[in-house]
Amino acid sequence: MHQLVELAKLSVEKYVRSGEVLQAPESLSAEMAGKAGVFVCIKKDGQLRGCIGTFLACCENVATETIRNAVSAATQDPRFGPVNKNELPELEYTVDVLSPPERVSGTGALDPKRYGVMVVSGHKRGLLLPDLEGVDSVEEQLRITRLKAGIGSDENIEIFRFTVERYK
Repeated sequence: MHQLVELAKLSVEKYVRSGEVLQAPESLSAEMAGKAGVFVCIKKDGQLRGCIGTFLACCENVATETIRNAVSAATQDPRFGPVNKNELPELEYTVDVLSPPERVSGTGALDPKRYGVMVVSGHKRGLLLPDLEGVDSVEEQLRITRLKAGIGSDENIEIFRFTVERYK
């Protein structure tokens, strides 16, 4: 198990069992010491159980960002109730570390397998990670992202793309 996935798992387990937030390790590898947006997704029986993240760094390092987002994915995702102690042995984790988003001028610069996408219209913003099951076209990727943001198909959008390092 990759160290970021292990950190996410330990963070959720500690918080669910004791209500305490895990502290970042004192000694950090280069990839944990950097700053980046991080998404933590939790699955149970192959189905999404929680997924929360940041598209830009909000914390001092990737380790702290992972801890924060892992706890949020387990307890704050509005689509699901909080994870309980009995579920802990059944959970699987992925951690996606995001590159900085770059604005693109059109859909020709997108590829749903390679790039995640963020759309912005005024104060509304939606994000979709890359290489998701069932998302095989740019059109589908943008449709889902608009839907998540509450942006109508007739509204103008700015489009940003990003890559991820996905750890399982």
